[in-house]
Amino acid sequence: MREEAGPPTRHLRVREERGHTVLELRGEIDIASAAKISPLLDRLTGREHARVVLDLRPVEFFDCSGLRLVNRARHRVLERGGRLQLVCVHPLTLRVLAVTGLTAVLPAHPTLEAALRAMGGDRER
Repeated sequence: MREEAGPPTRHLRVREERGHTVLELRGEIDIASAAKISPLLDRLTGREHARVVLDLRPVEFFDCSGLRLVNRARHRVLERGGRLQLVCVHPLTLRVLAVTGLTAVLPAHPTLEAALRAMGGDRER
């Protein structure tokens, strides 16, 4: 596991896990935190053939700004031939994702391990 250097933000932790970039959103994901997260998220999801896992387990609050971040990350990764998986267990966050239809195109996994398995073809480093 490797931590990636980047602009410090208390709302986003970035690490490499078995050849995948894990983006762990943390705390309250609202309009203020989304503005801080967005530039780094864009940089990390703008790579060709990126293999990204968005981990929402440490999220305490998630509003439409968080939905925009997740949806933007999904589109950016897919446009560049990459793969993206989502980890989420918080009932309210899952409900927001389901009500908006996002889980229909990006199903949530209960663990990081499950998301990595769903990614398929794990690349060991």
